Amino acid sequence: MKKKHGLALSLVLAAGTLLGACGGATEEKDGAADEGTKEENFTVAMVTDVGGVDDKSFNQSAWEGLKAFGEEHGLEKGQEGYNYLQSQSDADYATNLNNLTRQDFDLVFGIGFLMLDSINEIAQQQKEANFGIVDAVVEQPNVASILFKEQEAGFLAGIAAANATKTNKIGFIGGMEIPVIERFEVGFLAGVQSVNPDLKVEVQYAGAFDKAELGQTIASKMYSSGADVIFHAAGGTGNGLFKEARDLKKKDPSKEIWAIGVDSDQTAEGVVEIEGKEHNVIITSALKRVDNAVLDLSNKAKEGNFPGGEITTYGLAEDGVGLAPINEELTNKADIEASVEEYKEKIKSGDLVVPASKDELAAFKAK
Repeated sequence: MKKKHGLALSLVLAAGTLLGACGGATEEKDGAADEGTKEENFTVAMVTDVGGVDDKSFNQSAWEGLKAFGEEHGLEKGQEGYNYLQSQSDADYATNLNNLTRQDFDLVFGIGFLMLDSINEIAQQQKEANFGIVDAVVEQPNVASILFKEQEAGFLAGIAAANATKTNKIGFIGGMEIPVIERFEVGFLAGVQSVNPDLKVEVQYAGAFDKAELGQTIASKMYSSGADVIFHAAGGTGNGLFKEARDLKKKDPSKEIWAIGVDSDQTAEGVVEIEGKEHNVIITSALKRVDNAVLDLSNKAKEGNFPGGEITTYGLAEDGVGLAPINEELTNKADIEASVEEYKEKIKSGDLVVPASKDELAAFKAK
């Protein structure tokens, strides 16, 4: 615990000593002891990246994890429970992290690879504070680093996409070319290849996680070139993919246009109404359970087991990644589910190791 806990205990002990010296203090002493043993809230907070807490993806999933921690321990949103600060630009990261630390939160999360430098800086300045960083490694004794096997979720998404395509052309839209997104891409390509190595996958990066209009432009070109399934790992930029898919489906209901979401189950983003009936253009989503990881680390820290200076990696076996339910509208839904389950068990058992880099993908293709 941080300074505030020591201060509270010192005040309690001082009060007990003073009352004892005054004599006749039995009842008062009992009261002070009760106050001192009252459990103090373990408080947690997070700083979003530029995608924002309502990006329907990565940051939102992290926030769901904090809310779950709050609900589990009877906490309320705010300085005495759990909270977040939203970053409008990269320049906000260090300021927001420092603000939450000064508000005396017991654990502060930086959400995303882009916060690496800021966490590293603030952790060195605030050595008595504890931090968690998602998708990056910070080698500081007061920082717990959280990584995921995104390649495993991407692989399962690739299995679904390869089984769903009718045009034999598939698309992948990435946010920024960083290791986290590369793992999604590489896993996805490996999954597609495992079903049919002759399928073509067009890959394009937007260079941003908060540009929905750019995501829509990229998706439009991919669909126009013949792709009928597109997977995104682009945060808020991916919302543009969903809009384009919905627009195309509404314009021509006979077209089989599909999208695959990322991080959280994005099914709600695929709903389109046609002649009074709801359809959904999202096949599934490659789940990255940031919520589970944030909840898990928060509980470990609360119990006194904060893994400072360590890296914790969450994959399929740890329920850290996965695949959302398959859309009921796919005519071969059962076949897709069976294929996904088959590969899921191979990955969990270790019989299949999904490539996590382009070099590993090249070797995977050569097998």
